[in-house]
Amino acid sequence: MPEIKLIITGPPGAGKTTAIEAISETPPVRTDTRTTDDLSSVKDETTVAMDFGEITLESGEKVFLYGTPGQRRFEFMWKILVEGGLGLIILVDCSRPDPIDDLKMYLENFSDFIERTGVVVGITRTSEPDAPELTEFYECLESNDRVFPILDVDIREREDVALLINALVSTLEFSR
Repeated sequence: MPEIKLIITGPPGAGKTTAIEAISETPPVRTDTRTTDDLSSVKDETTVAMDFGEITLESGEKVFLYGTPGQRRFEFMWKILVEGGLGLIILVDCSRPDPIDDLKMYLENFSDFIERTGVVVGITRTSEPDAPELTEFYECLESNDRVFPILDVDIREREDVALLINALVSTLEFSR
């Protein structure tokens, strides 16, 4: 059976680890360590290398999910993890100070990978009081000459993670 490697990225706390835990059919591999920097006020642990999980699509295809570290100091891992990747899910957390800037940063840092693959954007915590409207995320993509599906998701819910993956796989199939 064919195998598909998908990358999940986004800022710290956006839900990359949670997404993989929610959907993986096997116990996820995690490389978390205790947080010791400014992030320690937000979360106790942070991913330092990657998270890994896998699922099987109805077609029988295996999907390998690789979650990147969110912190920029681990961006060297981003380049390693995208090797052989077929698609990208960018998670954006609306509880962060500037989620639109977060999206821009990931668009910029993954631009080479984005040029050759499909992308889906998952927006989390949209019920936050100052959360941008989804149209603002579309405007951000448009200003960066990008057009991708954007989905409002609760990353803790298996169905929402499946929706992101299915949207990405459909995007990849459409672009073939």
